[in-house]
Amino acid sequence: MQTFFLAPTRQNVGLTSVALGVVRALQRQGLRVGFAKPVTQDETASERSVHFAREICKIDAPAALPTAKVVARISEGQIDELLEDIVSLCMSAAKDADVLVIEGLHTDPSFSYTTRLNADIARSLQAEMVLISGAQDEELTAAEIRLTASQFRAAGCKIAGAVLNKAAAGFDAAKAAAALEDIPLWGVVQNNPDLLAPRTLDVARHLNAEVVVPGEISKRRVLETAVAARSAADMIDRLKPHTLIVCPGERDDVMLATALAASSGTQIAGLLLTHSTSIDPRIQKLAAQAFDSGLPILRVDTDSYVTATNISRISPAVAADDSERMEQVLDGVAEALNADALMASVKVPASTRMSPPAFRYQLIQKARAANKRIVLPEGDEPRTIKAAVICEEKGIARCVLLGKPETIKAVAAAQGVTLPASLEIIDPDTIREKYVPPMVELRKSKGLTPGQANDQLQDTVVLGTMMLATDDVDGLVSGAVHTTANTVRPALQLIKTAPGSSIVSSVFFMLMPDQVLVYGDCAINPDPNAQELAEIALQSAASATAFGVDPKVAMISYSTGTSGQGADVEKVKEATAIAREKAPELALDGPLQYDAASVMDVARSKAPGSKVAGQATVFVFPDLNTGNTTYKAVQRSANVVSVGPMLQGLRKPVNDLSRGALVDDIVFTIALTAIQADARAKA
Repeated sequence: MQTFFLAPTRQNVGLTSVALGVVRALQRQGLRVGFAKPVTQDETASERSVHFAREICKIDAPAALPTAKVVARISEGQIDELLEDIVSLCMSAAKDADVLVIEGLHTDPSFSYTTRLNADIARSLQAEMVLISGAQDEELTAAEIRLTASQFRAAGCKIAGAVLNKAAAGFDAAKAAAALEDIPLWGVVQNNPDLLAPRTLDVARHLNAEVVVPGEISKRRVLETAVAARSAADMIDRLKPHTLIVCPGERDDVMLATALAASSGTQIAGLLLTHSTSIDPRIQKLAAQAFDSGLPILRVDTDSYVTATNISRISPAVAADDSERMEQVLDGVAEALNADALMASVKVPASTRMSPPAFRYQLIQKARAANKRIVLPEGDEPRTIKAAVICEEKGIARCVLLGKPETIKAVAAAQGVTLPASLEIIDPDTIREKYVPPMVELRKSKGLTPGQANDQLQDTVVLGTMMLATDDVDGLVSGAVHTTANTVRPALQLIKTAPGSSIVSSVFFMLMPDQVLVYGDCAINPDPNAQELAEIALQSAASATAFGVDPKVAMISYSTGTSGQGADVEKVKEATAIAREKAPELALDGPLQYDAASVMDVARSKAPGSKVAGQATVFVFPDLNTGNTTYKAVQRSANVVSVGPMLQGLRKPVNDLSRGALVDDIVFTIALTAIQADARAKA
């Protein structure tokens, strides 16, 4: 096992964010990572480190030693005893880990021992130090790191690298790396104001404000504060997404202007009433629908000036219950780190078991390399627009939004989303006629006329499917507002099944705490027969392999081996035999109960000698009822992220979304589709 100790060069360098970002980056490389924060300084901040390590990184991090205990030990001269406690704590965090990341003490002028204790801990653990600094002038920043490194080296510590955080636009990473001389630069993290945006809920807590109308208080974020000191007309330019409007309740003009903006779909962060005032009941009645559109309304006792001053003093630290923001912070740090520089310092081999962070990372990297054009028929749907923007900005895929450009731009503006100039938007009316002749040709056996084709092409899913059928795009993702049938039916009619496939099925990639499992079929086939079930098993195994999961296929039933009887069990037995005959080299077994397939202790009892039982990675369910129920039960009860459904067996990739899909779900589905398209092209 290898240990990295992250220490700051000075105050306010974002140590916690970088430490957990390093954890995420190492997890993306397939390593098993432990995390420890040995000593608290600020109770809330230190607990937040451990909390997010557990909540987001899924690491069983131990609780840190309280500051009072550490200060008492130091004042009593019990340094050796203190270090024994700290080493014991860190070793408990290192269990089953390839790499241990330790977040050191923040630099604090009120505690003169922090630098020395950081060195003592790192030396006691034989840890390599990674220095974290704020990125300002390249030469000055490098000089600061070199000075800190010389101090730690004098104390017997080894320096593995440095990370520069909060870099302004234009910061020259190459120049800084050269100035660091013999200290490897692990990465430069750019300053991103969006990642500092608190939720309206955080502002309400900070001000101890009364929540008059909750609205979407836990979802909306505050990037800007606007104090209504002038007329409503002068406020119009400030009525933007992520803006918190601060004014007394008697400003009827501002109330109505805010209501109008909210009713048009603008995601204003909130309305904050000062001086203990309220909105006039007549205004509230007139604008009731607007005020009920999700706009949070708060009230405080202080005047507008004092309130705005208090808002400016809100802590930049991420709230413990704001996992969404912390996820973005960790992803931002992990993206900024140089994987080659990072892994050059790691001297342990990566695990062959696919972890969820590694799966997500490889998914994005493979999609980027594929560089495919993916059509999104639901082009004016807000989540779809956000996902397309993310894919465009991160180079995950070249997305095509189908819809009226003016509508898409208006929806984006209301969400506070800036559409990149390179993002492709196509008005369906401008291309529909192009696809009438090829659609008639594809459906000539069904007697489709040009008029009927034109009518069907009014549906953007059908239009997008025809774009795919004629190779104008590489894949299609739909389903945020359409049913599965609306997405799959045109694909079956126009794309058809791949050579060698007689059935279309689906898989979900289930991102369990420590590995990725594949569930099939949980979305398409209600009651497959034995032949179809065998094909679903082989398709699912191939999908697992394509995405880096070593396939060990369990054919799931309510019975294990020969312990049960009945038509359903016999179907699984027959399907297992068919699949084995078609793919004898594949690790596949069945019938297996879920516990026998997934738990080694149960497997030893129920299926001794099985090469799959207790270690299955691909679970093939006997019918849709079982599969869909199981995936949703695991997803919701265990708080597991599921990616999919990904369709299998089509000639070209079409993928369906859940209508409750989050933006990240859509992004990952687009990435899956791009990778499928690349595999089809190579095949």
